[in-house]
Amino acid sequence: MVIGYTTGVYDLFHIGHVNVLRNAKSLCDKLIVGVTTDALVSYKNKRAVIPFEERIEIVRACRYVDLAVPQQSMDKMDAWQRYKFNLMFVGDDWYQTDKWNGLDQEFERLGVRIVYFPYTQSTSSTLINQTLERLRTEAP
Repeated sequence: MVIGYTTGVYDLFHIGHVNVLRNAKSLCDKLIVGVTTDALVSYKNKRAVIPFEERIEIVRACRYVDLAVPQQSMDKMDAWQRYKFNLMFVGDDWYQTDKWNGLDQEFERLGVRIVYFPYTQSTSSTLINQTLERLRTEAP
């Protein structure tokens, strides 16, 4: 059985999220999705609009997801120890970064392949938040 793993905040759930989950599920038998907890979102100096409990339920409701779990740490090796996945899916905005080059090497030794998916340029939670903020400040 091929087990896949991916993570994300999944705030303001949009087509980019669906694309990642659909593509990931197409490459594995079981897809496990780590949903970043509210406390961990602060690592990006951000705050999720949708609370964790609601975000994880939204992800659980997606037909491509077999199991949604809290992501409480950025430590991908800890996640591997817990879930023993064969494939890890991440956005291509991480491709060839120092952090992920190191993870690629560590995971390769474990027989885990990292698959980089194209980032959805047209829609992101950041873009949605920026648009909403602009609309709020441009009061009629």
